[in-house]
Amino acid sequence: MVNLGLFSEIKPLVSVNVRFRIPYYTQWGQSLVVCGSVPVLGSGNVKKGLLLTPFHEGDVLIWGGSLTVPAGFQCEYNYYVVDDDKNILRWEVGNKRKLMLPEGVESGKVVELHDLWQNGSDSLPFKSAFKNVIFRKSSTLAIEKSLGAIQNKLDHDDSVIVQFKICCPNIAEGSSIYVIGSYGELGKWKVQDGLKLNYTGESVWEGDCVVPKAAFPLKYKYCKYGKNGKFSLEYGSNREVTVDISASGPNYIILSDGLMREMPWRGAGVAIPMFSVRSEDDVGVGEFVDLKLVADWAVDSGFHLLQLLPINDTSVHKMWWDSYPYSSLSVFALHPLYLRLQRLSDNIPDDINQEIHKAKLELDGKNVDYEATMTTKLSISKKIFDLEKDLILNSDSFKNFLSKNEEWLKPYAAFCFLRDFFETSDHSQWGTFSKFSKDKLDKLVSKDSFHYDIICFHYYIQYHLHLQLSEAAEYAKEKGVVLKGDLPIGVDRNSVDTWVYPNLFRMNTSTGAPPDYFDKNGQNWGFPTYNWEEMSKDNYAWWRARLSQMGNYFTAYRIDHILGFFRIWELPEHAMTGLVGKFRPSIPLSQEELEKEGIWDFDRLSKPYILQEFLEEKFGPLWTVIASYFMNEFKKSHYEFKDDCNTEKKIAAKLKSLIEKKLLLENEGKLRRDLFDLVQNIVLIRDPENTRSFYPRFNLEDTSSFKDLDENSKNIFRRLYYDYYFHRQETLWRQNAMKTLPALLNSSDMLACGEDLGLIPSCVHPVMQELGLIGLRIQRMPSEADLEFGIPSQYDYMTVCAPSCHDCSTLRAWWEEDEDRRRSFFKTMVGSDSLPPKQCVPEIVYFVLRQHVESPSMWAIFPLQDLLALKEQYTTRPAVEETINDPTNPKHYWRFRVHVTMESLLKDTELTTTIKELVYASARSYPGREAPQPEIAAVPQKQQIVGEQGKIILPNQDPKITSIAVL
Repeated sequence: MVNLGLFSEIKPLVSVNVRFRIPYYTQWGQSLVVCGSVPVLGSGNVKKGLLLTPFHEGDVLIWGGSLTVPAGFQCEYNYYVVDDDKNILRWEVGNKRKLMLPEGVESGKVVELHDLWQNGSDSLPFKSAFKNVIFRKSSTLAIEKSLGAIQNKLDHDDSVIVQFKICCPNIAEGSSIYVIGSYGELGKWKVQDGLKLNYTGESVWEGDCVVPKAAFPLKYKYCKYGKNGKFSLEYGSNREVTVDISASGPNYIILSDGLMREMPWRGAGVAIPMFSVRSEDDVGVGEFVDLKLVADWAVDSGFHLLQLLPINDTSVHKMWWDSYPYSSLSVFALHPLYLRLQRLSDNIPDDINQEIHKAKLELDGKNVDYEATMTTKLSISKKIFDLEKDLILNSDSFKNFLSKNEEWLKPYAAFCFLRDFFETSDHSQWGTFSKFSKDKLDKLVSKDSFHYDIICFHYYIQYHLHLQLSEAAEYAKEKGVVLKGDLPIGVDRNSVDTWVYPNLFRMNTSTGAPPDYFDKNGQNWGFPTYNWEEMSKDNYAWWRARLSQMGNYFTAYRIDHILGFFRIWELPEHAMTGLVGKFRPSIPLSQEELEKEGIWDFDRLSKPYILQEFLEEKFGPLWTVIASYFMNEFKKSHYEFKDDCNTEKKIAAKLKSLIEKKLLLENEGKLRRDLFDLVQNIVLIRDPENTRSFYPRFNLEDTSSFKDLDENSKNIFRRLYYDYYFHRQETLWRQNAMKTLPALLNSSDMLACGEDLGLIPSCVHPVMQELGLIGLRIQRMPSEADLEFGIPSQYDYMTVCAPSCHDCSTLRAWWEEDEDRRRSFFKTMVGSDSLPPKQCVPEIVYFVLRQHVESPSMWAIFPLQDLLALKEQYTTRPAVEETINDPTNPKHYWRFRVHVTMESLLKDTELTTTIKELVYASARSYPGREAPQPEIAAVPQKQQIVGEQGKIILPNQDPKITSIAVL
């Protein structure tokens, strides 16, 4: 017989009904799922999460669902958009949501969660650029209550406890957050009588009150209330919460209202390559310590951001070719070029100090002398290292650095030793060391090795670079300046990374870009493409490590060629130009597909189509000589390249040999271009890994191979071409980006910006918006196909706007080099039919800069050269010399140096005041003072600024700048 008394002490289980509720518009076949950290919400498996049900409230589509949980229940959760099979289509960006039931909630009560979908942009205030730099004072607020705690008690069934929760990352010291609204507890719209919220940490403010059901629907807003009695109400229409007043309605409503609705934060910044900075103490090139001076100048000029080009070691060739900052020898190691020699020791002997001083004078040239500077810095560093290596290498600071970084630092040091020993970075030439292994590495860096001092010297250089950059980065942070780095899309094929991780790269290919604004023949960067399939096996650990390393110094970064994370322009290794490539990944045209279209002569279409008449046209009387060296006539008047010159690299090599032997006396460059035109004269590219797959050649209609086809075939290829480049791949490319980009974004809390220039697939901008990635807008390279110039007043908030960048000419050089576009800009953007000035005078610069600072873009970032052009005294140097890079030249020398020191610029208060007033008048924020936040006034597309007597009057400009004389 059962003794029922055994159960007399068991208390009935307290169960609470939790209801999820979120407004979200979906497409047909899509649903919403709640997935969380506990079994009832799938334990992280979306397919096992809670499937929500849609219903309408007025015009709003609401998704809702419920579950029963015990008292004290806690979990993390997020919302996901899924298809009919619960495959994930979209997910929220940002931190996990936290669910904590109110303490003491009674059994049978209903807790209703009113959530809003978290977009990528909602998470931006929590990135280190804002949290740790711009809004850093807000992060020191004292926590007033624990997150989720309810302070009121539910005493009546005809009432509901409403908890208000709002995120406000930017708040002045001494200010508070209030809720005001239509109900008495909310002050009847009077701030002083409203509900004061408590700070719970992580920029979140909460408060709750008891509201009778008869008071619903409840209208309310959030506002800031300062210690000086002033308040600012969030903009937009009133928020509103309704409630089911029946007995089954909620007893608790938790309102997660997202971000406080304020005028979006907008800031400005300056962009300058590290090597371009000039200071009184540098030796031949800008150095990490100089960033402190640049940060000071940025603050004086009203800038919140300092943007650099990549700063990783590029010492592949050990010559000036290594000036190219996007070809990394190591994606982790810093460049020895930026070392401040004087900071290596407090006890540098007099003779070495004199050597440093002499080098400083000799290398203080107009441009960077890359080779001389590198040689000098390494030589002097080695002398200082030899004097105090025991002291440094045995210090706790160095040992800690080595311990934290040995995974990349030891392979890097070993690589540098082998590079110098074998006199090449081509690790395929290293014999037994060609293939990396942990055992070989351990022997190379062993303390017992005869070359251990050499290994330690590379440690030593990286250690001091780390100390100097860390010091500069911390200084910028304290000044309220975001330090923005650059993440190159590729690595050099002869690099530490390809040596250590060869499985992550497709070494028989090269990366580049199809023809675009920068180069009509496309670009070939020479980097191997990535093996994304292999990278995914460890959740992109190599990429995550790169971002983690950057996060040690930077609070924001630019993703170089972000299109490469959707698809990359892949070229065969034997290509020299960027024209004859294909996208990877992409869906090729299969032989079966083409045959169904009536296409069958694949050799004719995929091999160079060379007729005698083409040779005569290109080479004139010389055609027979060229044909004899490079061609075989395989049928009458039809030619093909010989096997020893049937690729671009082979052609270039053979041509060079013939020129050197004086067998050809003509211009080598022109002959190479003409021969390349012939080898590129194809309609289809055959896939080297699958001979039954093909890709339409870029701009195939420009080829004579295409022009000699019949009209029916032409129409077929036009249709297939358009489909391949603009439609066929969109879903695939979106899926690829949604695998790769989140791995990057989640590996650090830096603010991410994407360089989205070039041929933009239609899937790119929606994905960037979804993930909270900030795009780039260059006025002379508009993303809108129907515009000649971008209109800054119409830019999206989630953008960086700039008049120029390092890959194009400066504003001044562009104005002076292109008369037709200068006139067009003056007419369409300035609104004048007058003849524009031939020189880009300061008034024009001011006008363009003002267009950009007044734009809605989150950031307006200006190359330092464009800012210096505001004063005539800084425009004496020929404008063309200020260009950082020429994308059409693969061997461009990256060596531009600003001709004025940062110390001198800091003393130029006239310039800094002009810039600062420009920034402040645009309602952008700047360090030390928050700008007012009025509504952003739309800047008209055309501003008629031609006044009397042929003067060009710039409206609302600095009084010192009055007019531009019409030339």
